[in-house]
Amino acid sequence: MTSTTGSGPLLAQRHVARLLLGTLIGRLPGGMAPVAILLLVTDQGGSLKTGGLLCALYGLASAVGQPVLGRMVDRRGQSLVTGTAVLLTTVCLLGLSVVEVAARPGPAAGLVALAGLSTPPLEAGLRALWPVVLPDEARRRAALALDTGAQGLIYVTGPPLVAVLSTTTGPRTAMVVSAALGLVGAAVVLSAAPSRHWRPAPKAHRTGTVGPLAHAGLRWLFVAVSGVGFALGAMNVWAVSLADTLGMDLLSGLIPAALSTGSLAGGFLYGRRVWPGTLTGQLLVSAFLFAVGWVPLVAATGPVSAVTLAAVPGLLLTTVITSAFLTVDALAPAGTTTEAYAWLIAAVGTGQAAGTAVAGALAERPHVGAGLPAAGAGLTLMVLLAAHRHLTVPGAGTRRRGRHRRAPAHAAR
Repeated sequence: MTSTTGSGPLLAQRHVARLLLGTLIGRLPGGMAPVAILLLVTDQGGSLKTGGLLCALYGLASAVGQPVLGRMVDRRGQSLVTGTAVLLTTVCLLGLSVVEVAARPGPAAGLVALAGLSTPPLEAGLRALWPVVLPDEARRRAALALDTGAQGLIYVTGPPLVAVLSTTTGPRTAMVVSAALGLVGAAVVLSAAPSRHWRPAPKAHRTGTVGPLAHAGLRWLFVAVSGVGFALGAMNVWAVSLADTLGMDLLSGLIPAALSTGSLAGGFLYGRRVWPGTLTGQLLVSAFLFAVGWVPLVAATGPVSAVTLAAVPGLLLTTVITSAFLTVDALAPAGTTTEAYAWLIAAVGTGQAAGTAVAGALAERPHVGAGLPAAGAGLTLMVLLAAHRHLTVPGAGTRRRGRHRRAPAHAAR
């Protein structure tokens, strides 16, 4: 292993820090809204199972909406599509703050679904901007690892913030704050020059109706990473269930925060090194370690052991997701970069919704729910092993671009 670009010099590059920070703030509703929904339901006398189903609906709707919005971005640009989406999702989250969620599950479900469907594709959009902001491939790889690891901050700060706001001022306030942060973060990104000047690929470079799904390797990869999402979704509900069992409300935020702290540390370490072996090999090894990292959590019954052990799989989470994103970047057809990234994000979100729903059904048995994250991670590993031949990445020299306008990388300054 040899050293590569560190996070300090990388963050000093123009636009990098702003895009990272804005994306993180804009995506905070993704970490805050599910917890706020759960607490809204329970605070109003509803069951944890109902809250889990609403959270699953939110995650599933977001997963469905991301590829659609990603394709629209690839064809219409970031400003129009992402700007419209963030306004719509903000209105829906504010609506949830005034609706009696437990008493009126129908209208609440409608708002939850629409909020999920209109979740702005900030994460996919950021990955599409890196080739413009950072022309050097080593820096782009480091940026991808850093921004993937930094996504953990959404769960380091989001769920604990919801827990604190709900304890002090109520879950309605937590929902309002979540909506406001999402709007502010999106404004920071969309007002930056790289986003404003980003242009879709010419029509001649676009693929057919199936887009990046035409590639068999990408289809298998998207199925595989749904297991990662399942693990994360199951863990969130298990954390709330364990907190309820132990009578420690803050535990519902501390356990996801511990995993995300591990993810942040893993991203920092991963981005500072060039790792040996092929990209497919790195993906398989990281998936194996990620699955193994969940196993000790099954034995966690107390608050200290649960928080401590949750950080272990977090260390490997960034390596799995970063390797997956790099694989998408290498295999996606030209002109489909945002949509391809969105499909990967959607696959994680779909798995997360499934994990949330299953864990919600088992919420009264936290000792059983503790094993669900390991099961999801195991699914990821099995699918990758079965499909590794389809995931072979071509040499760097054969990578296809044509996804941005022809201009110097820093012309957006």
